[in-house]
Amino acid sequence: MIVWTINPSIPDQESSRMQGKPSIDSETTLSTETGPFSPFDYHPRTRVIFGSGSVDRLGELARELGGRRVLLVTDQGLAAAGHEQHGVDSLSAAGLDVTVFDDVRPNPTTEDVDRTLAVAGQANVDLIVGLGGGSSMDCAKGVNFLLTNGGRMQDYWGVGKATKPMLPMIAVPTTAGTGSEAQSFALIADAETHMKMACGDKKAACRIAMLDPELTVSMPPAVTAATGIDAVSHALETYVTKPRNTISQLFSRRAWQLLSRGFPRVIREPDDVEARGTMLLGAHFAGAAIENSMLGATHALANPLSAHFGMTHGIAIGLMLPHVIRYNAEMVRPLYGTLAADAGLCDADDPAAPHRLADFVESLVAMSGGPTSFSQCNVDPKFIPQLAEEAARQWTGNFNPRPVCAVELKELYQCANSTNEHA
Repeated sequence: MIVWTINPSIPDQESSRMQGKPSIDSETTLSTETGPFSPFDYHPRTRVIFGSGSVDRLGELARELGGRRVLLVTDQGLAAAGHEQHGVDSLSAAGLDVTVFDDVRPNPTTEDVDRTLAVAGQANVDLIVGLGGGSSMDCAKGVNFLLTNGGRMQDYWGVGKATKPMLPMIAVPTTAGTGSEAQSFALIADAETHMKMACGDKKAACRIAMLDPELTVSMPPAVTAATGIDAVSHALETYVTKPRNTISQLFSRRAWQLLSRGFPRVIREPDDVEARGTMLLGAHFAGAAIENSMLGATHALANPLSAHFGMTHGIAIGLMLPHVIRYNAEMVRPLYGTLAADAGLCDADDPAAPHRLADFVESLVAMSGGPTSFSQCNVDPKFIPQLAEEAARQWTGNFNPRPVCAVELKELYQCANSTNEHA
């Protein structure tokens, strides 16, 4: 069941943006995307609560799920911002015992999960709260796998490999980026190989996702930018992936409509809670789209950049996304046209729509101070062949609408190495 508590102050896209364009649930629009009767299997498992101040209900909701001994997984930045204590206070006020692990590192590895597991095992917890960005939520989900099913994270690489029930989990995102709270996957890197493993199981889906825009106001500008671009990429990639379906595209398109107008606002006015809410809800919808249609080549290209050059995930995404849009144009031009029209860039049937869309995304990256070429972020081009080989082994590339292998991925990296060349 999904329960929405929507902030009415967020303007509706149909009245403020579409201006006579087809509505999001238009049968005509759907028929040009996946067809109104395309097969899908949609099984939502997460209750979603959205609204300013909603985090105050954390203890109440944990008790509803039967929690008594709670593991709160977060990071040092959120501890410093006071969000950790806010969560602890709410849980304690509800009479729950709280154990905190607040040392999750960005892009968590199997080592992070193992360190968290050691704390959770001693506390005999019966409910998990992931408070933070994608790293905290992924680490919390990873711990859930091992705490309930045993073994190592490598044992769960793939889909549906957990054989035993898992603990109820509440996700409280403090960034508008990954949408991890809407997904049943934990993205964990192997500490030795640096390969990111997508470990998915429906039993790992959060029971409750709490979306409180006020928690995202404390994000530093660089984090706002990187996580926002990541969310944008999720909306754009899921809308065109090979497994896309009617449900996923509803989430993707609504996410894009929110994110494309919310991102410039939070960059210009970081204290604007309404804009923060627009981004947080857009990121959640994009995460729900991932759960139903996966991602594409942009994420395959980004992961090796993060692994070898310490590049923040969202920075790597912003660097590669415009080139992937241009590369995919010949396969999904009408779909990109719809998104370009939604952003007010051109008419949906404009032949140049995909390139206008790519240019717009590039402008968002530049607006936020992100790099748009390798020369701006110290990526040594001599590593491009190795990066391409590693990108070709990433799972998400399989879902890209236009096929990619090491050859095409190398060309896309070469585009990012040039300020002028486009795919």
